[in-house]
Amino acid sequence: MRKKSLYHGHRFPPVVISHAVRWYFRFNLSLRDIEELLFERGVIVSYETIRRWCDKFGAGFAHRVKAARRKPGTTWHLDEMFVMLRGEPYLLWRAVDEHGAELDILLQRCRDKAAAKRFFLFVLRSCPAPRKIVTDQLRSYPAAKADIPELANVKHVFVKAAARVNNRAENSHQPTRERERRMRGFRDRVRTQAFLSNFGPIRQHFALKRHLLSASLYRKHLAVRFATWHEFTEVAQNPSIAS
Repeated sequence: MRKKSLYHGHRFPPVVISHAVRWYFRFNLSLRDIEELLFERGVIVSYETIRRWCDKFGAGFAHRVKAARRKPGTTWHLDEMFVMLRGEPYLLWRAVDEHGAELDILLQRCRDKAAAKRFFLFVLRSCPAPRKIVTDQLRSYPAAKADIPELANVKHVFVKAAARVNNRAENSHQPTRERERRMRGFRDRVRTQAFLSNFGPIRQHFALKRHLLSASLYRKHLAVRFATWHEFTEVAQNPSIAS
């Protein structure tokens, strides 16, 4: 039996949808920016349709990216950042490994033991227990860690935020801050959690450490990333989106 297309029921070609979703999660572009970019290429589509594409396909594409990336490192760097949603303060909890790869994020109201435990369990759903955990001196972390058997004996390193020893986690907040400013702030908790869960993996799939690579090697690695993206999105390589 022939497999049904991922884009079954959509009148726009898969390459148009794939490009729109990638642009939205990869770059600091609004939905209207993408509408304009597609219009320049002869594709007339409303920003609301692009929003629906991102809602429908973003999570699936991000899941495929995460499943295909290399095995997570053995050190977790954890940190939280405050975000305002319609004037209400929330904590965005984030875990990255020693390579800077985002493991998971979770948006919560509190910063207590229950919230820390919830986040630990959330990360453990998709990642094996680490060899070492690095956090700031928030006391919720050790209290929650002690209640989780998989983490009870894991080495825990505490650092001072001012010492910049936990830069892996702190630097990982920067793209979120940039996107928050571009979107003029986040609003709904559920939509913010969904967006940032997709934004991290898709952005990082293409965000190579260019300063460590020569121009030719950078282009070679980027070509590989595009090839795998075409596999994830079931789109032929080097497609044209012009009508």
